[in-house]
Amino acid sequence: MPAPARLLLRGLAVLMASALLAGTPAAAQSVMLKGLGRFDGWRDNALIGYGIVTGLAGSGDTRRNEVTRQALRNVLSRLGSTVADDQINSRNVAVVIVTATLPASANPGDRIDAIVSSIGDARSLAGGTLLMTPLLGPDQRPYALAQGSLTVGGYDFEANLNRQQRNYPTSAVLPGGATVESAVDAAILKSDGQVSFLLTEPSFTTAQRVAEAINRAQGHGIAEVKNADEVAIRFTRPPAQLAAFLSDIENLSVEPGRSPRIVINERTGTVVAGADVRISSVVVSQGDLKVTITSENYASQPSFIGGFASDVSSLLVTNTKLEVEQGANNTVMSFPNTTVGTLVQGLARSRVDTRRMIGILQAIKAAGALHADILVQ
Repeated sequence: MPAPARLLLRGLAVLMASALLAGTPAAAQSVMLKGLGRFDGWRDNALIGYGIVTGLAGSGDTRRNEVTRQALRNVLSRLGSTVADDQINSRNVAVVIVTATLPASANPGDRIDAIVSSIGDARSLAGGTLLMTPLLGPDQRPYALAQGSLTVGGYDFEANLNRQQRNYPTSAVLPGGATVESAVDAAILKSDGQVSFLLTEPSFTTAQRVAEAINRAQGHGIAEVKNADEVAIRFTRPPAQLAAFLSDIENLSVEPGRSPRIVINERTGTVVAGADVRISSVVVSQGDLKVTITSENYASQPSFIGGFASDVSSLLVTNTKLEVEQGANNTVMSFPNTTVGTLVQGLARSRVDTRRMIGILQAIKAAGALHADILVQ
């Protein structure tokens, strides 16, 4: 076969393949089950404590803070030293609140991070050391002990009424500075032999698909939908196989049901929407009418006759000026059945800024033409 014919056939094959690929619908995107939620009982636990930071270079709490002096006296008394209240004059100490997050499963000796925040009038915690602080759970039991040198991502220096500050030096981090003292183990398997999977985003569609995927993998009737955010799973194996059973389930792939939603952040002017959010036929008329009213007050002081007529007083005169200014980028647009992406592109071509787009989207939603939920942050 001549070379030109071979090139022609090769080109036709490439075009046919491209046409087939273009006509093939996009495959549904599946997500592993572990990315859609969690098992009931598997959760983090908040810890909190009250402690003292020492070693501050004169940037600690002042003498006005009675709580700091009392806490320092208590610490010194436990160490066998008695100090009177009038003997505590140092500003190298600050009273703080210590917080940490205990994982769902932890063993004694594990290290976790802690956050230290000043609750007094200290200027900075830079260079400080946290003394041993018990971290309590909601049941008032100590689960960890925090102690160590603080890491502060800022500074605060002051001299001769000049002050330089960066970030927030009254908060610090204690990386790995808390040691777990009590074992914690999440109770996932309930007394009735069931395990509950909780969805992060409640959806009956997603919950039904999760139950169907589990039943296909583990057997019919193992999982059933309890609510839009809960799927109950029966565990019929020996207790020793619970970990393997949960591992098989959380690695299943499921196509989640998507809810049409538009997220609007008014502070930053950001609009985020799914590509499939539909808008019915709508006409948008966008424009500004700016009205400015300026008032100027003048006072007439008849001082030259004040000594002759006692009933003469000052006169206030108000002049009002009204200005009406019409916006320069007034636009009237008509959109057929389309998506939010097409609408935003059309508004952007018309030089409509992001904040005006937010108002237009809210107005379209109020008119019943936008078929999605609007979340304003």
